[in-house]
Order: sequence, then C-alpha cells, then structure tokens
Amino acid sequence: MANTSQQYDNIIKNTRDLFVKKMKDYGTSWRILRLSSLTDQIFIKAKRIRSIQQSGVNLVGDNTQGEFVAIVNYGIMALIQCELGDDTMDEIPPQRAEELYDKYATQTKDLMLKKNHDYGEAWRDMRISSMTDIILQKIFRLKQIEDNRGKTIVSEGVQGSYTDIINYAVFCLIRMEEENYKD
Repeated sequence: MANTSQQYDNIIKNTRDLFVKKMKDYGTSWRILRLSSLTDQIFIKAKRIRSIQQSGVNLVGDNTQGEFVAIVNYGIMALIQCELGDDTMDEIPPQRAEELYDKYATQTKDLMLKKNHDYGEAWRDMRISSMTDIILQKIFRLKQIEDNRGKTIVSEGVQGSYTDIINYAVFCLIRMEEENYKD
C-alpha cells in the first residue's frame, strides 16, 4: 500500500497544480456553482469518458485523463462548497482555496487508505470502465439526494459520495499511468 499512497500523492499533486493554475486565470469563480451544478459538471465529464470508452472514438481531442483530473477537482470544489455553503457567490482568497483543497484532499486520501486496507486494494483488479460506471452510479445517487433536498433515510450523504467519486477518479488515473494509457 506504500506504493498506492505515493501514487495517490503524485496524482493529487498534479490535480492541485491544475487547480491552482486555473485559479490564477479565473479566480474562485466556481464559488457561484451550487452543489447540483458541480454534480452535473462531474456527470458531464464521466459521461464523456464512458462514451469514449464505449465507442473508442474521441472527436474533441481532450484525453480522458484530463476528464478524470477534472472530476477530482470538481469533487474537491463540491466538498469545499459543502463546508462554505453554496448559497453565496462570494469568491474566497486563493490561499484559502488552496488550504481547503489540501484539507479535503487529505481527508479523501485518509478515507481511501482505510477502505484500501479493508478491501485489499480490490480496485487494482477492476477495469477502468467499471470504475467509470461506479462514478456514474454515485453521481446518479447524488442527483437523487439533491432532488430529495439532502434528506436520506439510510444512505451516506453527499460528502461521502463526492469523496468516493474523487477516490475512484484517482484510482483510474493511477491505473492509466501504470498502463501508459493513451486515447
């Protein structure tokens, strides 16, 4: 699992670097997005990945690795919105956004390490396409929870779903890196 931990850190370093660069271009304009909008952004990315996986054709040219990176970053933005509230359009200072990014990246990794221990790194034997489907399933669950105005009876809340989505996206990126995956 030491290798997984290092691989995870490398992926998060790359996703964070892109997050920071985009923040320099756009500020924290994503703060305007409600959780449902962030969920839909993740859905669009995952749906595109699945479409490319199924058809084998990528007409836009942006690779699926970039889409998984976007899923990680939108997922962390969603976790930040859960904490700060999505009912405001107030931007936050970039340094604060980076601190919150690090906080949720760390929390997400901590959960991954616990689950990875209990599940014996089962994700390493999964197909990337199966993990994409699981991401989509979790998105549909999120949409239902959002449609229910956040009320659940026995299910995990939205934060747990975003955390799982982030972890599966990181797993896909690790697997793609290991396989020198190109599309």
